[in-house]
Amino acid sequence: MRSVRTTPRAPRRVPPRVLTVAGSDSGGGAGIQADLKTMLALGVHGMSVLTAVTAQNSLGVQGAWELPVEAVRAQYRSVVDDIGVQAVKTGMLASAALVETVAGLLASTDAPVVVDPVGVSKHGDPLLAAEALDSVRTLLLPTATVATPNLDEVAQLTGLTVTDEAGMRRAAARILAHGPRWVVIKGGHLPGEAVDLLTDGAEEHWLRAPRHDNRHTHGTGCTLASAIATGLAHGQDVPTAVRGAKAYVTGAIEAGFPLGAGIGPVDHGWRTRGEGGGTGGTGTG
Repeated sequence: MRSVRTTPRAPRRVPPRVLTVAGSDSGGGAGIQADLKTMLALGVHGMSVLTAVTAQNSLGVQGAWELPVEAVRAQYRSVVDDIGVQAVKTGMLASAALVETVAGLLASTDAPVVVDPVGVSKHGDPLLAAEALDSVRTLLLPTATVATPNLDEVAQLTGLTVTDEAGMRRAAARILAHGPRWVVIKGGHLPGEAVDLLTDGAEEHWLRAPRHDNRHTHGTGCTLASAIATGLAHGQDVPTAVRGAKAYVTGAIEAGFPLGAGIGPVDHGWRTRGEGGGTGGTGTG
């Protein structure tokens, strides 16, 4: 019987690994679900640390329950100590205890961190306890390679109400004073074109896109932050990662679709379906 030679299989390429530390959105448009969809779409292996569970749909958040600190810490150590990470993204942290715990874990992790300081949902529901704001300022933001507040979160964290691009520049300075290396001030709540400001205090990048007439924008903030983390995990510098994330979110917004009776989600798979032109957006916050 003749032997059959087999060619050794080349080792499989391991994709970059990105960890999201955030809450669950049962409707699938934001939170952990949006993060993992974004990571898959952009070519990394997504992993998760669940911080809270929400009962949530297109109409809003009907309930939220945070996980114990011990459960969050155990999830994080389980992933980071065995699998490792090339970037971490944070979202809903709910309470001061969780903010402090996650900030401590991030401080000991050698990977870029994208902090989305989630304070309220798309529908205006609170997702962060008021007493946690000081911990976000003093402990969480200093761990960030990039922080991505929208204008409501800017107001929560700094007391500054932003109404124009000059205000965005002032907001960036105030957020940077808390310690992140870079900040993206998301101007999606302003009228006119969708404009975001990326700055480290020394250089500025204004990211602009036309505004689409599409109300289905649930999950934009989570998606942007996860897309930035994905770019950083691929080895991109911050401006390149943020520009790529803006383009991805823009297309996802354009392709956003209706679900339920309220605000539908952006379409995280728009590139694979050939939907969305990727030439505009309604903002990223």
